[in-house]
Amino acid sequence: MAAKYKRILLKLSGEALAGANKTGFDEAVCLGIAKQVKKLVDDGVEVGVVTGGGNFWRGRSSENIDRTKADQIGMLATVMNCIYVSEIFRSVGMKTNVLTPFECGSMTKVFSKDRANKYFEKGMVVFFAGGTGHPYFSTDTTTVLRAVEIEADIILLAKSIDGVYDSDPAVNPEAKKFDEISIDDIINKRLGVIDLTAAILAMENKMPMMIFGLGEPDSIIHTVEGVTQGTLVTL
Repeated sequence: MAAKYKRILLKLSGEALAGANKTGFDEAVCLGIAKQVKKLVDDGVEVGVVTGGGNFWRGRSSENIDRTKADQIGMLATVMNCIYVSEIFRSVGMKTNVLTPFECGSMTKVFSKDRANKYFEKGMVVFFAGGTGHPYFSTDTTTVLRAVEIEADIILLAKSIDGVYDSDPAVNPEAKKFDEISIDDIINKRLGVIDLTAAILAMENKMPMMIFGLGEPDSIIHTVEGVTQGTLVTL
């Protein structure tokens, strides 16, 4: 089946990268992601990637560290994640580049829309690491911001849960899953799928999202083809 989108931004949570290990990396999981993305790239889809940092650092749980410093540690965690995952992608035959909003020596390049577009034109997967470069902004907000900047067709949020529910399915076995939900409802009902800043940014810029379970077989490919068990977030 043909891809439904030309340019996507894929958000991978740090927890997803850790798999059953809960921390660090699960290489088998990362290889599975890479093989799916390779098929998309071979089919002509342009792929940007944002990762979370939760497999290394969740600084908000500590009251002993200044919030700004905690967020800076989180930004560096996403840089480590993007460098690692980009190398896994390279191992299956893709070309990649990692962009950050601040200098990281020779390890990454500084983000600009023009630079990202140049890499996409060369068939590269572009990783957006380091968050927004500022504290108090989550990787959800980074994801929407970069998607808007690069004019992505859609954001794919790959999570451990297979979509949006009206309550936590881990707590409530009667929780109802939505096949489709508006960004307004996510904001008004405070469903916690993404943070409020990211949700408002997506709404203002009319950026659609698909939330789906990473653990399902070939879920990234199926979502790009428009065949998914996830939840479409409309505008």
